[in-house]
Amino acid sequence: MIGRRYALTATIVLLLHAPSLAVPCEPTPIGKDAARIDGQNFVLAWRVEPAPLRLGEFFAVVVSACERNAQSVSRLKVDATMPAHNHGMNYLPTITAEGGGTFTARGLLLHMPGRWELAFDVPAKRRASSCGQT
Repeated sequence: MIGRRYALTATIVLLLHAPSLAVPCEPTPIGKDAARIDGQNFVLAWRVEPAPLRLGEFFAVVVSACERNAQSVSRLKVDATMPAHNHGMNYLPTITAEGGGTFTARGLLLHMPGRWELAFDVPAKRRASSCGQT
């Protein structure tokens, strides 16, 4: 809940860009209050700081991710949008890799009341190619 007058509904979108493999993975623990997303190719745990979110106040998102093909996650993008208004945040977050597949996105701000969607984008690692090599 944001204040007494506004409610926030966070819809989580996980964008995946790698072929599916059935290897289990477990994200690094980031706290008992973390939410979990079990995607086809990745597993994410995430939480916001501070909680609860407050309208018009900067916050951070801590994310721990692992890839189901047992490779470590080295990059992550976090964004928030308002689908009903067709716009996003007024600020771009700064994302810091903390190691072990854990990231902190700082500087997120929900500047108006309504439904916001958080999006986590885990780009697939570029695989080395032997094409053109001798």
